Amino acid sequence: MSTFMPLRLVLASQSPARRKLLQAAGIEPDVLVSGVDESQVVSDRPEDLCLELARLKAQAVLGRLRATPDERTLVLGCDSVLAFDGEILGKPVDAADATRRWQRMRGRSGVLHTGHCLIDIVRDSRAEAVASTTVHFADISDEEIAAYVATGEPLAVAGAFTIDGLGGPFLTGIEGDPGTVVGLSLPLLRSLLGELGLRITDLWTKVAPGGQEIEHLG
Repeated sequence: MSTFMPLRLVLASQSPARRKLLQAAGIEPDVLVSGVDESQVVSDRPEDLCLELARLKAQAVLGRLRATPDERTLVLGCDSVLAFDGEILGKPVDAADATRRWQRMRGRSGVLHTGHCLIDIVRDSRAEAVASTTVHFADISDEEIAAYVATGEPLAVAGAFTIDGLGGPFLTGIEGDPGTVVGLSLPLLRSLLGELGLRITDLWTKVAPGGQEIEHLG
């Protein structure tokens, strides 16, 4: 069931890729960086790890917000990790670490897990889940690895690669939602909103990225 109360989505992430993904889908989020120390959480299961970190990020931002009677505020926390060859890989420690990873990953496959935690401040309710997508890496050369690592991009992202940036040409395919690899699954977000009695169309802004007017359905 939908609501006529104005909706506000707060993204508990500094990731420009996540924000861009939401904007392209007609959603303009506010951004508050959680400041969570990701090293504080340890788990042998990548699904548990990314979900716990997503939960901590959402809760950290939640503590800085106040519920208001005239607006329904949602907080979305996300976190991604790569499961590869029995290991759980977040962001590389440095360029040498990123280089070693790519030397191992090339020509092989891994699973990118992204945890999502959506909290409704007004209703004091929560919906959460993990999206998982298999990623196939190209058999790239040492020279390509060195050039890619030198750009700095792989140092800033889980698994040391992107699908929507310079790393895109180095992937041969995926099995699952590409948004999961970017760091936010829109189909999963739609499902989580449904658990909270909302529709994703309730979050659409009046003007889409292409400039066309959108009739607000909420």
